[in-house]
Amino acid sequence: MRRREFITLLGGATALWPLAARAQQSAMPAIGFLGSASPDGYVHMVRAYRQGLSAAGIVDGRDATIEFRWAESQYNRLPLLAAELVDRQVAVITAAALPAAAAAKASTRTIPIVFSIGVDPVEFGLVTSMNQPGGNLTGVTNLNQELGPKQLEVLHELVPVAKIAALLVNPRNPNAEVHAKEVQSAALTLGLELHILHAATDSDLDAAFVTLPRLGAGALVIGADSFFVSRSEHLGALAARHAVPAVYQFREFVAAGGLMSYGSSITDAYRLVGDYTGRILKGDKPTNLPVMQSTKVELIINMKAAKALGLTVPISLLGRADEVIE
Repeated sequence: MRRREFITLLGGATALWPLAARAQQSAMPAIGFLGSASPDGYVHMVRAYRQGLSAAGIVDGRDATIEFRWAESQYNRLPLLAAELVDRQVAVITAAALPAAAAAKASTRTIPIVFSIGVDPVEFGLVTSMNQPGGNLTGVTNLNQELGPKQLEVLHELVPVAKIAALLVNPRNPNAEVHAKEVQSAALTLGLELHILHAATDSDLDAAFVTLPRLGAGALVIGADSFFVSRSEHLGALAARHAVPAVYQFREFVAAGGLMSYGSSITDAYRLVGDYTGRILKGDKPTNLPVMQSTKVELIINMKAAKALGLTVPISLLGRADEVIE
């Protein structure tokens, strides 16, 4: 599905909702938090988000209330959830990941929206430019979607004997096809054969890991997606159980037994999103707040997982690691 078509589709789903809001604005302003995945996997991010709000002088329950809406990785639910928040007359909407941001944008042209995404917001039509967003959206973008080729590179450095690799993507993610092409290009450069695996549910994840030995894949890159974010610990446990050398973008994966993570700090991104949300509640306009880029990239290696896999971590890789879990 093309990017513009994806945003248009989400916009059309909101047409059934009345334009006039039915709910009365409460005395305390409400923040709408629209999540693409499930709350269980976003505990650390929500905590960082609240910290960002607090840094901006906004405390949940004292200065504002947060209305959470979670799509549980059923992205087709997002337009209706976004419309609920518009109907609730929230003062600002925080959108977690690209699908939520697109649904929020399609639902309102007046309520400020602060997004956290891993892609170029200009390319996906969310804002007109990074420095001057225009309209009612701004937010934070990180490098996660762009890091797929680099993730494959560092994994190949650690597991050079693996000549066949796999990339796991969520087919419901509008950027999955582009992401796969970028990693495929990197695989060709490295002389690797790359298989693309798809997963959009927990059962899909289990099936993907079972498929790896049949493909002869000796290494796995897990793509950037909000569903995978909410399953970081589960993915780490699966990688450990199936003895698969795998790389993902967030520390939670490594802490749960995964081999390595290489990506932007998602907690850092959500602190920034919380700060922007708080500033908007205090009167700043989205159009005057440039889209921030969270450029902090972390390389984390699990030495226990490496030992269990019979891998020797090169000194060159250890020297670049931001954290080594023993």
